[in-house]
Amino acid sequence: MLVTAAPSPHVQRFAELTSDELRDRLREALELYVMAMRYPKGTAEQRAPMWLAHMLRPGWRCVAAIDDSERMIGIAYGYDGAAGQWWHEQVRRGITDHLGQGEANLWLENYFELTELHVRPDSQGRGAGEELVRQLVSRASNRRVLLSTPEGPSRAWRLYRRLEFVDVLRNYRFAGDPRPFGVLGRELPLVTQEPHSR
Repeated sequence: MLVTAAPSPHVQRFAELTSDELRDRLREALELYVMAMRYPKGTAEQRAPMWLAHMLRPGWRCVAAIDDSERMIGIAYGYDGAAGQWWHEQVRRGITDHLGQGEANLWLENYFELTELHVRPDSQGRGAGEELVRQLVSRASNRRVLLSTPEGPSRAWRLYRRLEFVDVLRNYRFAGDPRPFGVLGRELPLVTQEPHSR
């Protein structure tokens, strides 16, 4: 018997989701997140309250990649970073400790936090992640965009370098997570370009 791999889902369209639309599809989005990050299954339930809280933040936006069966195969969201937010305060401390208060003030003034970016493993490497980032920040009025991603070679790192993100902080450990992270940033807007050939 001939066994062939199931075809990988292809993006049919990109859609900006309202908070209500993401709430309606939250289980699907979190399952995608767990699959993309290779986290244990129980992680989705732990993350749901945080994602719901993020939807209430100023400047929150979400973009999803949808296949021809109306399944979500990629998601990205973020919001305006601000003092008092957990990630903001963690990154401020790290930049201040390593580079000084002036550098922290520079990076953390008027920025969009790219909080989540995930693409199903069987759909990665085809430009969906790049297009999600581009669409997510396309209407951001902030001066810059910041994100954090686990250290180590990955498709995510290749994507962020291709989009000309630079190092803000490397090998940083957030409270409660033993993994080292890189904090990356770049000025906005992203320059529009032809889709990356694969």
